[in-house]
Amino acid sequence: MDGAGKAEDMATSRRHDSVSLREVAQRAGVSPQTVSRVANGSDLVRPDTAERVRAAMRELGYRPNYAARALKHGRFNNVGVILFNTTQTGNMRILSGIGAAAARHGYAVTLLTLDGGCNGRADGTDGNADGVTNSVLDDEAAPSLTPAQALARMRTLPIDGVIIALERRPADFGPFRPTDRLPVVLIAEGPLPGCVTVDADQAGCSAQAVDLLLREGHRTVHHIAGPAFSCSSNERERAWREELERRGIPVPAPLRGDWSADSGYDAGLELARDPDCTAVYASNDQMAYGCMLAMRASGRRVPEDVSVIGVDDSLTAVVPRLDLDTMRMPFDAIGERAFTMVMRACEGETLRADARTALPVELVRRGSTGPAPR
Repeated sequence: MDGAGKAEDMATSRRHDSVSLREVAQRAGVSPQTVSRVANGSDLVRPDTAERVRAAMRELGYRPNYAARALKHGRFNNVGVILFNTTQTGNMRILSGIGAAAARHGYAVTLLTLDGGCNGRADGTDGNADGVTNSVLDDEAAPSLTPAQALARMRTLPIDGVIIALERRPADFGPFRPTDRLPVVLIAEGPLPGCVTVDADQAGCSAQAVDLLLREGHRTVHHIAGPAFSCSSNERERAWREELERRGIPVPAPLRGDWSADSGYDAGLELARDPDCTAVYASNDQMAYGCMLAMRASGRRVPEDVSVIGVDDSLTAVVPRLDLDTMRMPFDAIGERAFTMVMRACEGETLRADARTALPVELVRRGSTGPAPR
């Protein structure tokens, strides 16, 4: 780039940095107060007017001044998010839900991953979400921070509240309690003493899957569990076992995978050798899909000989003509609900200390389950 081009870019940058509410208001044909409401995520502006204001913000390169806002209102409009990693489908979609909700309300998101992974935009966009900026804090030196340690790290940053996704249940969780000075919402199966929690209905997920297969005439349901460290896997396994026991049905020994399709394939090969196995409930779609491939490779037809169902609904974008039944997890809705709750707390609302929100899952049928063979 030549000198003239650099000078032009610098001038453009200065113009964008100095864009005022009044300039945006003039471009959008509204008052500065309306622009302020849109920038702060207020619901008091008509949707068509709000979109016109956001379009003017994009055209002029306007970005809210969070430092000035913090001085004026005593808030940073910034929420911290603690995840174990951003490689798992559920975590990525939860993060996308948090980011989308944050963008709508004019909040930024600061992300801390406990495995030191590289993250990306936490608003699930290309970086142009209105009024949203994101910071990423890599933590390569401490891959297994406890909630208390992670919160201590977050408290050194300019944030108003924290969302913690507990994929792994840490050893210190029993005595852990969120601090009164910083609103905290946990994405975890509740209720948990002193904690506000949001999650999918993991127990209901297993109960629905088992009920579907038993109503099709299968005598029992085999289970491929996820890794033992996973909170969601353990809850799904517990609910699967309890649902069979409640009905007086023998509980087969579960097999354990690692969330991967390969581990599901290995489990499927073992189950295919059991002629009495006619129904399999896997704790995620990857393992279910691997199991389905193994069954077919072993000469067991799906669903004529064996019914297979998974959890998540995570493969539609990567597997053509997918025929796997699944329990769809509301990951995006979990992220949005968690953000809404922590935002309400940040803005002064008192949340019940042990409040629990369990969002329903949805059965999606594509052809991998059917009547038990005669």
